[in-house]
Amino acid sequence: MKKLVTAALYMALSVGAIPALADTSAAEALREGDMKKLIFHGTPEAVSGQSFDLADGAGQGSLADYEGKHILVNFWATWCAPCRHEMPMLSELQTEFGGDEFEVVTIATGRNNPAAIVKFLDEIGATNLPRHQDPKQKLAAQMGVFGLPITVIIDPEGREIARLRGDADWSSDSAKAIIASLIGAESS
Repeated sequence: MKKLVTAALYMALSVGAIPALADTSAAEALREGDMKKLIFHGTPEAVSGQSFDLADGAGQGSLADYEGKHILVNFWATWCAPCRHEMPMLSELQTEFGGDEFEVVTIATGRNNPAAIVKFLDEIGATNLPRHQDPKQKLAAQMGVFGLPITVIIDPEGREIARLRGDADWSSDSAKAIIASLIGAESS
């Protein structure tokens, strides 16, 4: 019986039936300042498949649309002062790292006027961030977002590997080193 269980476990691991642990220890060691609030999970967590509204009425999207790259998902609102404070820093992170391996995905949660979102992002020059919305907070609720801002980092397999509650300096050397470490781990 013991051999049968061992064989089954070996087969499951070889075909990927059991999710692999994410090796985030290098990125975790780079946390300084505000980034100490970024909590890495010991085991990657599943994310919601709930859809959200794409910018400009372009239909529906989901977090699964980003599989294959690391994404930093920021749940925010136009009325949230800390959210508004960190948006320029998220824009800077997108400018520096955005591409095939990484993307900042911003999702306005709750009641946010689309025109107010456009105006705000234009005013701060963050036109490189998406204007997605979760007006009924279905995605936010399924992702355990209670309070804003909340930022989650999702790996290329579509699993949450880290979460930060509250605002943070995403343009800090520590934040940039963490993102560079995560992306580097995938490209090596």
